[in-house]
Amino acid sequence: MRPFVDSAKVSNRGCSRPLQRVVTDFGADVAFAQVEDKLVEHYGILLAPSTIRRVTETHARAIYAATPVDGTWPVDAGSETVVVEMDGGMVPTVEADVAQKDRRKGKQLQWKEAKLCLAHEAGSKTLSYGGTLQGDAADAGKQLFGCARSAGFGKNSRVHAVGDGADWIALQVEERFGGQGGYLVDFYHVCDYPTAASTAIHPGTEMSKAWFNQQKERLKAGDFAGVIESLRAHIETDEVADSEAPVRSCHRYLSRRKNQLDYPGALADDLPIGSGEIESAHRYIVQKRLKLPGSWWCAENDEHMLALRLNRANQQWENYWNQVRKAA
Repeated sequence: MRPFVDSAKVSNRGCSRPLQRVVTDFGADVAFAQVEDKLVEHYGILLAPSTIRRVTETHARAIYAATPVDGTWPVDAGSETVVVEMDGGMVPTVEADVAQKDRRKGKQLQWKEAKLCLAHEAGSKTLSYGGTLQGDAADAGKQLFGCARSAGFGKNSRVHAVGDGADWIALQVEERFGGQGGYLVDFYHVCDYPTAASTAIHPGTEMSKAWFNQQKERLKAGDFAGVIESLRAHIETDEVADSEAPVRSCHRYLSRRKNQLDYPGALADDLPIGSGEIESAHRYIVQKRLKLPGSWWCAENDEHMLALRLNRANQQWENYWNQVRKAA
């Protein structure tokens, strides 16, 4: 009997490869309990949520281990311009108390930052994604470089990076791409500062709106010096706390980022001045599965599930299952 079972490649309480693929595909998108219902509805197969979870997380772990990042400097010329974006977003995780025999007890709920990045050739809609949950800023920078490589970054390429102004993102762009990279602070994020300053300078609604619109046009035209000068006479005294000093905060923010505000250059080259692409990616890659209501993951499993969703977003899904089939 045993030779027959072995030749049929059937294992006790196991799932066939086609079924594993279906389970993992569903499990990548919806809660494991919902996968149980989908399997019954579409295939007439009943699996316990615990089995669905085990199968999905097993393949997520394998995908994570089999997804290297290309960190070598390119030798080909590459695309003329590659657009890259990176941003962080918080996801819930749970850490079990190892001292407890019952792992349901003594759990600690924590929030960790999922660092997501994307890249594409200028003018292209084909995106390359990367990301890390447990990694630090340097690990996120490696992912960003790998994304750029996949999107066509070469030894002669120019990198146009857009971010929300976080210092760690600008630093990684500088470290990974050197003189070939340029970093632009998201225009709409920058506008939050003169918006707050406008209500302090001109409490009246109409005057406040007119002043803000003037500064916004100045920023788009590259006249950040004019914006800074218009703030100077209204800067709060040192006795006022930063939280109550929007004009001083705006002046300081713009003064420290003069080399990250080249909006005229980006607009002239038809390049983005906002980071909406990466903010949207956080919603449809990270939040759609990893921030479901009541869903708290172990950080390690969270990292693996992120790799699974990135694999599908990068259209590497078929390649992975071909490798599984060959290895069987």
